[in-house]
Amino acid sequence: MIKQFLLACVISTCALAPSAVNAQSWPSKPVRLIVGFPPGGPVDLLARAIAPALGAKLGQAIVIENKAGASGTIGIDTTVKAAPDGYTFGFGTPGGITALPHVMKLPYDAQKISYVSLVARVPQIIIANNDIRETTLPDLIKAAKAAPKKFNFGSAGNATTPHLGGELLRQEAGIDIVHVPYKGAAPALAGLMGGEIQILALDVSGALSLINGGKVRALAIETPRRVDFLPQVPTAAELGYPNILVESNYGIIMPSGVPAEIAAKFREALVEVVNQPSVREQIIKQGAIPATSTPEEYRQIMQTESAKWEKVIKAGNIRLE
Repeated sequence: MIKQFLLACVISTCALAPSAVNAQSWPSKPVRLIVGFPPGGPVDLLARAIAPALGAKLGQAIVIENKAGASGTIGIDTTVKAAPDGYTFGFGTPGGITALPHVMKLPYDAQKISYVSLVARVPQIIIANNDIRETTLPDLIKAAKAAPKKFNFGSAGNATTPHLGGELLRQEAGIDIVHVPYKGAAPALAGLMGGEIQILALDVSGALSLINGGKVRALAIETPRRVDFLPQVPTAAELGYPNILVESNYGIIMPSGVPAEIAAKFREALVEVVNQPSVREQIIKQGAIPATSTPEEYRQIMQTESAKWEKVIKAGNIRLE
């Protein structure tokens, strides 16, 4: 009996040893960070703001791998289906987790995504073409009520965050404005400045330079409080619309099954890096607000957002065309 017990202990120890050794020696090679959007875009720039410092903290390079396409879902799919060995993480983006699951069948289950931590919150902002007479959000809403279908609002495509933000404005303000989808945020901004559309709701990071340069007019920021980098822009709540709250939450996700010790080590390094003054400054310059969280906090935020957008999508009868 004693020999059998000792033998069982040895077998058990041997079975546990590789995991323990891997966790202790990790990382022993570069770590991939999957980004589901092209190089140079807002999401890619957030990833590149943290990658060098994170790599220095972990002692291995963080290699950004852009897997662009399908509104970020290719990047999410690549991440969640990677080997759970701690050498692949991904940049989680809201569209592929909180909105698209309600309008299309995805190659992954958004409810089963494994979260690490938030990195940044990017407020959405309502902007307008400089040539329209209405210079405030209340003025615009009043004019829209007086003339249904007079104003067009643009988006980066059906069911994208700008589309949902514009739809939320339409529903909360009770106005009849016309949705004009574009193939991306950049064409939508060009359409706004060219007068094809009059209104656009999008991540402030994509419009900050245009706002500061006076090329578009900022009507309202969709956050609970004004933001430091645009202190002159009122919140939608201040203007009488407390339910117009939209922020894009970006963070790090990973494949299910990554050893807990490795996930914890990665998250600890990530949180330290996001809170470094130099990294925070880079994030803020992009029109984002640095933010970290526990995995469960991140999960709860995304579940709440998913439930919110499901209601907006159903009320607006939003579909992919």
